[in-house]
Amino acid sequence: MESKKVEIEAKVDKPIQKVWEFWTEPKHITNWNFASVDWHCPYAENDLKKGGKFSFTMASRDGKMSFDLGGTYDEVTENNQISSFLEDGRKVDTYFTAENNSTIVKTIFETENTNPIEMQKSGWQAILNNFKKYAENR
Repeated sequence: MESKKVEIEAKVDKPIQKVWEFWTEPKHITNWNFASVDWHCPYAENDLKKGGKFSFTMASRDGKMSFDLGGTYDEVTENNQISSFLEDGRKVDTYFTAENNSTIVKTIFETENTNPIEMQKSGWQAILNNFKKYAENR
């Protein structure tokens, strides 16, 4: 199965500076970087610069499953764009666009070859929706 590019998006009702902070700071990442309430993100490390590395642990709350997601930043433009390569080589680009007092967050990611594309898209969108909920309630 060939890798495809998939796009997800959410409008977050917060100014771009706050959205950027919530998206990039580990103390915030651990509060939203999971797809459902039965999962959590107990660990986040983020060296936000070109060539910097990131690592996030995602784990089921019952302790039965966990995995790490990590990679290297390819490009970082504050309040605008974050591009990275995951450890498996897939490219991820996230764009932040100010719209009045809100921010459009758009991520384009390359799919992996294990899970169906729609499942991957819905999982990534669920995490983005969780981010939106977290950011708007702060």
